[in-house]
Amino acid sequence: MADILLLPFGSAGDVFPFVWLGRHLMARGHRVTMITACLFEEQVRKAGLNFIPLGEKDEFEAMIRDPRIWKLGHGTKVVFEFAAKSVEPYLAAIESCGKVDLMLAPVTAFAGRLAREKHGVPLITVHLQPAVFLSVHETPLLHPAMRLLRAMPVWFKRALFSLPNPVDLFALPKLRRICEANGVKPPKSLWREWWDSPDGVLALFPEWFAKPQPDWPANLLQWTFPLEDLATEQPLRPELQAFLAAGERPVVFTPGSANVQASRFFAVAAEAVKRIGCRAVFVTREPKQVPLNLAASILTVEYAPFSTLLKHASVFVHHGGIGTMSQGFAAGVPQLIMAMAHDQPDNADRLERLGAGTGLSVRQFTPQRVADELERLLETKTFHEAVKKCADRISKAPDKDVLMRWIEERIKP
Repeated sequence: MADILLLPFGSAGDVFPFVWLGRHLMARGHRVTMITACLFEEQVRKAGLNFIPLGEKDEFEAMIRDPRIWKLGHGTKVVFEFAAKSVEPYLAAIESCGKVDLMLAPVTAFAGRLAREKHGVPLITVHLQPAVFLSVHETPLLHPAMRLLRAMPVWFKRALFSLPNPVDLFALPKLRRICEANGVKPPKSLWREWWDSPDGVLALFPEWFAKPQPDWPANLLQWTFPLEDLATEQPLRPELQAFLAAGERPVVFTPGSANVQASRFFAVAAEAVKRIGCRAVFVTREPKQVPLNLAASILTVEYAPFSTLLKHASVFVHHGGIGTMSQGFAAGVPQLIMAMAHDQPDNADRLERLGAGTGLSVRQFTPQRVADELERLLETKTFHEAVKKCADRISKAPDKDVLMRWIEERIKP
């Protein structure tokens, strides 16, 4: 039995995959503790994991309410600045656990790498989306302008990527001071030196979604989507079950669990479904973002596990988060993405290349355009063939014991 720490950083889409890992590690007899934003305490404890809250609820809320968070370029800056600010409380929480045999963390949980360097605790870096691999061979689409970069020769991209990385500008100055205060030699570059742990890198998305590239880490294990949404602990509410049973399959809309600035998204959604005359379910943690006096054909809920809800959906419209998208794949539902920032444009691009849906920019997300795209997704046979293929691929999940053994091999003796 080992003491294992999980250090997710971000929204539900970032936290739930670590809950999935924690469930399976506990089933193998390990003691598992999660350290993350206190917002997720109830959900994590319901899943059976030990929990240590990180910071105050107001701090995480302040980040997701920052109007820059969903803007291209600006959102990344906000996230990495907050990640740097969280290093000291994260490290304090890690050190409060005493003996630790292994840590699993995303790149944004810089305290995990700091604890590795300070205390010698093995660390597995967990990547949830292919956009974090800034490959010169298959360059992620982090911004529309990067379509031009993709066409450039490898030597040009390699030279470009050797220049100072924005991540270092946003987070490294503060992290350098924290490293020095803890007797750890700070990295010259977070991206080049601390992005991937030497102990192991785990990519939680399948090869059919993102093929491994020659410049990905050599110590990497690529798996599949974890598809964790706490459906066991949170069944569909009776009013939602009644709505789903009362008519045709609805279009499901969600801007993401962390998006509290989605009033326009829901206003456009309400008008679009009105124009084509279909039913809809709006999922948002803040119902006040939804327009008043909605038609009876639209139901608003604060939360619903997508693995259950999407079995009843006709189309899935969302922000393009990797966890949300993977649930759409598993359900075999055509998807429409309004990509805003972070990994979302790249995820939307991969969705389109698979033929399983379409992507729109924020500017393109208008009532008529959304109505047109919904009709196309509902009526075009090729979309339904593509999503069925994706669902079939996901249903053939690899043996989890292989993954668990790979993780256990990295546990400190």
